[in-house]
Amino acid sequence: DYPSCMPFIPVGEQTQASHLTWTDQVIEAGQTSYIECSGVRQRYHSPLARSIWLGPKPPKNLLDVNEAVLEGMDAALAQAKPGNTCGMMADAWQKVLDRYGIVKESRIGYSIGVNYPPDWGEHTISLRPKDKTVMQPGMTMHCIPSLWIQNWGIEISESFRITETGSEVFCDFPRQLFEKD
Repeated sequence: DYPSCMPFIPVGEQTQASHLTWTDQVIEAGQTSYIECSGVRQRYHSPLARSIWLGPKPPKNLLDVNEAVLEGMDAALAQAKPGNTCGMMADAWQKVLDRYGIVKESRIGYSIGVNYPPDWGEHTISLRPKDKTVMQPGMTMHCIPSLWIQNWGIEISESFRITETGSEVFCDFPRQLFEKD
């Protein structure tokens, strides 16, 4: 099926914001980009985002933020299990960011499922501090603990479902910052 949102593919300074579509901007070395799109089957969505560095060598601050995002994703997903709250995922993410001295005040995800344009999120659950929604088997969510920083950003996300004993991500694709010379 067609997705409820078009692919998001910002480049350079556009990556400091979420949900921007493609552009005719010339892609140059020394920029970040990300692709966020969704697989769709019978209106069920499974979004995924990955970031790329375009240029000879990523700067240290980008590599440090990438490390924080990956570590924070692992910490958040470790809390994705029956009986835990959605807020516990956000709290685990924030503890990692605190160690890196990074602040992100927005949510890190939302529920997904059957959807129609203009959105693939269900707007019923937010992975944010103080969300007391208790996770139960069968719930599906998109964890997108990305960071949008002045002049650039990084997006790495996973869609997952709560199982009887924990969680299962829907995609088997490397969770990393891709580099392209």
